[in-house]
Amino acid sequence: MKLVVISAGLSVPSSTRLLADRLTAIAASAATAPEPQPADVHVIELHDLAVEIAHTFTNGFAGQKLNEAFDAVDGADGLIAVTPVFSASFSGLFKSFFDTLSVHDPDVLAGKPVLIAATGGTARHSLVLDHALRPLFSYLKAVVVPTGVYAASEDWGAEGLDARIAQAAGELASHMSGLPTGPRPQRDSFLSVTPFEERLAALRPVPEPPETHSAPGT
Repeated sequence: MKLVVISAGLSVPSSTRLLADRLTAIAASAATAPEPQPADVHVIELHDLAVEIAHTFTNGFAGQKLNEAFDAVDGADGLIAVTPVFSASFSGLFKSFFDTLSVHDPDVLAGKPVLIAATGGTARHSLVLDHALRPLFSYLKAVVVPTGVYAASEDWGAEGLDARIAQAAGELASHMSGLPTGPRPQRDSFLSVTPFEERLAALRPVPEPPETHSAPGT
């Protein structure tokens, strides 16, 4: 089983790569459980491919390293995609990679499970997961796991991040291994609508039964 990790961090080291590594550590082991051998992991650092990605836009041909990255994604059983946030969206390098990938093969992500994650300087950008990343991968026909992970600067070392990482990585692992992703959620009581007539009838007083009088002499 093969897990491909795409990190769009620009610095070395980067918080984006750190988040990717923490997600990978759990997903790779969980995807092959109970086997002791974790999934094979292939990490793609996009900053190493920036020049080839730019050349692909100008000359229409992917370089050797970029083609190897495309092949890795094509052969993956699951994908972890992590980007830093710029101007309330994914980075241009991140988007450019998937633009060139979709030109190379429009259906390469079709049906492939993907875990989306992002890092940023403030929690105010957390909606990038649902407003930018999820629509992108849905358009590319990927199966995006329900839980995405956003890590702001204040999240590192704080309560809550570890639980989100474990939840998202577990969901990806379940999709990769073909297992159910967890128990079905309980039905929301607000979805069970009681007709207005029944509610109104419940408010009406119950009429008292009429009094019975015994006949004289009995």
